[in-house]
Amino acid sequence: MQVAPAIPRAASVRPELYFVGSAVFHYLGPAFAVLLFARVEPLGVAWLRIATAAAVFAVWRRPWHAFRRADAGTRRLVIALGVVFAVMNSCFYVAIDRLPLGTVAAIEFLPVVALAAAGARTARNVAALGLAVAGVYVLTDVRLQGDPVGVAFAFANAVLFALYIVLAHRIARNPSLDRIDGLALAMLLALPAITVIGGWSAAAAWRDPVAIAAGLGVGVASSVIPYVFDQLAMARLSRSTYSLMVSLLPATATVIGVVILAQIPSAAEACAVALVIGGIAIHREPARRLEA
Repeated sequence: MQVAPAIPRAASVRPELYFVGSAVFHYLGPAFAVLLFARVEPLGVAWLRIATAAAVFAVWRRPWHAFRRADAGTRRLVIALGVVFAVMNSCFYVAIDRLPLGTVAAIEFLPVVALAAAGARTARNVAALGLAVAGVYVLTDVRLQGDPVGVAFAFANAVLFALYIVLAHRIARNPSLDRIDGLALAMLLALPAITVIGGWSAAAAWRDPVAIAAGLGVGVASSVIPYVFDQLAMARLSRSTYSLMVSLLPATATVIGVVILAQIPSAAEACAVALVIGGIAIHREPARRLEA
């Protein structure tokens, strides 16, 4: 069954702009989450983030109707994405509690290189990937230091982030399920999983109105706005192109780290950001084809 577009007039906006919006919120929310760690443990912040997003999507989309209509394969897809959301966000918050935000962002891009390389079939796009990888490599080489536990969780988050791209891209291209309903279903299914992992860590927040308010803000900024933008971008970008654009995330994290957390980059890191932007600028989207 073919479904209607998720959001009216969404197709009139360039998909790259949706990605930029997602990139900004992808680390803007976590930057504020770092400040929230003084009140709530990292796994508790992860629970607040997903619980808030699940509540917003439940009220906005009422996606359980779509789940009942979905076939078995689609149901498995959204369940898998829900589990990835829960575990990925848990690893991410433990990592940024122990490492600079830019370090986690640089590591996050590493497994995504393979997804980007798979679709780089022209010399121009190979060069674009080379520039982007060089920039992220410099950021990683400069910053890959610090707490070993934080690094381990950052790499686990990176692998799960690559898996998120694969699963979310399939939902965005699934003709039998509205892409935003698919995202909403995955977030609702993530809630019981994150409750098992970190629900106990969020208990203290219920006695702290400031923590609750901040947690709500982090949830909307981190798990509603960027993931909706991702779906709108993935619907019109090939998976390899989207994966290349993920190289902007370390650059975005560097800027947000400066503005919010006063984490000042070095000259080498600033040059690395310029390389990433150059790679994105010369890349060209290939002729559209459906990627599994």
